[in-house]
Amino acid sequence: VYAFAQKFGVEVKGEHKNMQTATYDDITIINYGVGSPNAALILDLLTAIKPRCAIFLGKCGGLKKKLKPGEFIVPMGAIRGEGTSDYYFPKEVPSLPSFAMQRSISHVLKQNSRDYHDGVVYSTNIRVWEHDAKFRAMLKAHKASVIDMETATMFVVAFANDIPIGALHLVSD
Repeated sequence: VYAFAQKFGVEVKGEHKNMQTATYDDITIINYGVGSPNAALILDLLTAIKPRCAIFLGKCGGLKKKLKPGEFIVPMGAIRGEGTSDYYFPKEVPSLPSFAMQRSISHVLKQNSRDYHDGVVYSTNIRVWEHDAKFRAMLKAHKASVIDMETATMFVVAFANDIPIGALHLVSD
């Protein structure tokens, strides 16, 4: 939010509060904090202004050896292990981004000569999962590429609220 505000010469609103924002032209960037409930809340609140689209810029942990910190991943879907999305749709409803949004994100990355991976995100509310052998074994069985806490929620809640959504993640560890 602060880098965005500085780049475009705009103020950060809510600077000492939860969920800071900055707006330039028709683009607003929001720091919703951490976790699926906050992510869902933001998307629910955005329905009041009927945004044309949303892009989730997030960090994730790499689950594949080929993914290194600092690399980008464009999620093609998310496994709903976080629980929050269950309040919007039954588990049978997949957690998917807007294809057009993901295509646009991929296009911009290619135009800027940025390499990226695509794959599936496993979203969970479990912190420090790295020390849970049973959970790690389950992750291997699901074949997810990365793990985070919000992607599945963002995709499902955006779908429930008719907001086209895309995502771009940075592998942080």
